[in-house]
Amino acid sequence: MKNRAKLLAYPYAVWMAIFIVVPLLLVFVISITEGNVRDLGSLKLSTKSYAKFFDPMYMSIIWRSFYLAFISTAICLVLGYPVAYIIAKEKVSRRNGLLMFFLVPIWMNFLLRTYAWMTLLSKNGIINKFLGIFGIEPLNLMPSTGAVVMGMVYNFLPFMVLPIYTVLTKIDKSVVEAAMDLGAGKVGVFLKVIFPLSIPGVFSGITMVYMPAVSTFVISKLLGGGKELLIGNLIEQQFTVQGDWHFGSALSIILMVIILISMLFMPGNDTEEGGASMW
Repeated sequence: MKNRAKLLAYPYAVWMAIFIVVPLLLVFVISITEGNVRDLGSLKLSTKSYAKFFDPMYMSIIWRSFYLAFISTAICLVLGYPVAYIIAKEKVSRRNGLLMFFLVPIWMNFLLRTYAWMTLLSKNGIINKFLGIFGIEPLNLMPSTGAVVMGMVYNFLPFMVLPIYTVLTKIDKSVVEAAMDLGAGKVGVFLKVIFPLSIPGVFSGITMVYMPAVSTFVISKLLGGGKELLIGNLIEQQFTVQGDWHFGSALSIILMVIILISMLFMPGNDTEEGGASMW
């Protein structure tokens, strides 16, 4: 039986090696070399790309990327937790319908969802046309930092809701009932029982929102008008505009290392299996 299980794992191991390990190794090799990337034999070892990273201009871009990702994640948490709580509190018969209604937008293409925000926020967009009915001058909603943050929140909010919702539905109902029997009110039950038990879902949601928010480039490019340059945009430019694959690869490796280190400091998100729904 064990041998059969190993045989079934081989195709996945081969897939990982070809499409994950090998590309990562190539990116790392390019990041620590200089020369023509189309002729691997001509490459020479060099740390210039990593030294270039510490230029104050690039450091400010890194800082802006993590700052905007932090703001977006915080907003997603503030908005997402109540949504997940409300859905989890509903009857099972209505729960799936509410969840489906909330998740339908993410079935659309990521790029199309971002273009939709451009339609809403542009100077001749729907919002400014609506304000114009009341004689209000058009607002400069886009391009701006606020537009970038709104785009991040809209696109990544479901990834905050789902982990929290999953953990909330797994909390044992008897634990909540025991707290009420001991005299805890609704606020006390939430603060001392429900919220602490939902922490694993909160941290999972933070991870699932923060990581893509840090590395995004489509949202900042479209809604920021190219003025809000983030690390994702910087990496894209190195490969598609500047042609500096060595620096682009170095930035990619550095970003990956930073994300991995961040995940190491993130508390575990394991949750106890089983148990009745708390509602």
